[in-house]
Amino acid sequence: MDRFEEMRVFVRIAERQSFTQASDDLQIPRATVTNLLKRMEQRLGTRLLERTTRTVRLTPDGEAYYRRCVRLIADLEEAEGSFRNTAPKGLLRANLQGTLARHFVVPALPAFLAQFPEIELHLGEDDRLVDLVREGVDCVLRAGNLQDSSMVGRQVAQLEQVTVASPGYLALYGEPAEPAALAAHRAVNYISSATGKAVPLEFTREGSVGTMYLASVVSVAGTDLYTGGALAGLGIVQVPRYRIAGELAAGRLKIILQDYPPPPMPVSVLYPQSRQLSSRVRVFAQWLRDIFEAASGGSAVAPGRGSHG
Repeated sequence: MDRFEEMRVFVRIAERQSFTQASDDLQIPRATVTNLLKRMEQRLGTRLLERTTRTVRLTPDGEAYYRRCVRLIADLEEAEGSFRNTAPKGLLRANLQGTLARHFVVPALPAFLAQFPEIELHLGEDDRLVDLVREGVDCVLRAGNLQDSSMVGRQVAQLEQVTVASPGYLALYGEPAEPAALAAHRAVNYISSATGKAVPLEFTREGSVGTMYLASVVSVAGTDLYTGGALAGLGIVQVPRYRIAGELAAGRLKIILQDYPPPPMPVSVLYPQSRQLSSRVRVFAQWLRDIFEAASGGSAVAPGRGSHG
């Protein structure tokens, strides 16, 4: 096994914090992984990992070596791709926000895999903030403004949002003509996985965005529950239009306060700041941008904030 392959194994052990998981990811025997790491430490004359029965952690020297290995591996992949003009290949682990994946990404995957047949995709579905390095994930697709300084983001879309309620709810509480009238209303509150707090409703007027917190008898932490609460008549919600197109057409939900729309919701591909962007992640991110542009007819939406997709 050459030096760069050794580096790849070491990087995977460090990121997964597990010899067993690194072995499974790379599909090589656990004993090979263990012996390789021992040889590396002997050759370098320093201990790279602290190993106990439960944990595997980088030593200070291991941390410095890890950062250099990540850069060298990315440079090698970039160089090989440039000179050989070869297509990206290998394993790409991505974690996708569920509704975005089901509506936009999964239906278009056959075309991506036909274009890049040597990329093997491992996809996960989640709304939570994922520890990419610890969980061995290369990138995530998320909606909303994510404030995480350890992550680098590439925005791939801006989704139109609307404020909606069910006809049953509006029959009980009346339809508000402006945000000021919402004092007599209630919302289905969405709890942010990042802060653990309710996300406010947002309204745009003359180019500025205002926020409001409404009383709520139901708070949720999932996008399907959020829409479901509105359909059940439990309160007002703000969601991307694409998610409720069927409900709007069927009259099960109604758009309100159309003169004061929520700002559009950004959708981004995120990856660790500590890594250079591999060719696999680069083409996947560009493909995601392309499919979102195709879904919107190529039209751009002005920048804005969002909370959940």
